[in-house]
Amino acid sequence: LSELALVAPRSHPSQEAIARASGADDLLQQARVTGALAEAVADCRVVIGASARLRTVAWPLLNPREAAAMAVSEAPGSPVALVFGRESSGLSNDELDLCTHLVHIPTNPDYSSLNVAMAIQVISYEVRLASMAEAPLKAAANDAASNAEMEGFFGHLEQALDEIGFTDDRRSEKLMRRLRRLFHRAT
Repeated sequence: LSELALVAPRSHPSQEAIARASGADDLLQQARVTGALAEAVADCRVVIGASARLRTVAWPLLNPREAAAMAVSEAPGSPVALVFGRESSGLSNDELDLCTHLVHIPTNPDYSSLNVAMAIQVISYEVRLASMAEAPLKAAANDAASNAEMEGFFGHLEQALDEIGFTDDRRSEKLMRRLRRLFHRAT
């Protein structure tokens, strides 16, 4: 979630928007402003529109977790758009026509619609979880230390602990075994 496109905003930049950005004002300042949604999503292969209303026309419908997983998995190949409508009326049918998928946040039927900020928060949270789930797998595959590197690290650690007087003969073997387990769990 590093790019923001604003479609026909009433005013931009807006002091109210900057105040509400909660530390993400740099993202708001760098936002791309377009006149129409078609322009904003033109380079995207996957466009996921958020809607509180379920539509009568058959649509690839995703829950927030599925939408986030799709967004994270598709993003390396091409830009992905997550589209949210107006606070008062959501996305129009014409705007939904530009979407390849629809995400619906299941809510209490008595209060079926979230405000746009809450909807963005729910989807952003799911995207973060999905990206965190993929990150350790990528890091582990690419950045994991070899066994020889780990053994070199343990030898250096044991020497350093001995030189600063942290170890004693009675407990150092058990300490190093515990440290080995700790560091192996972390890799």
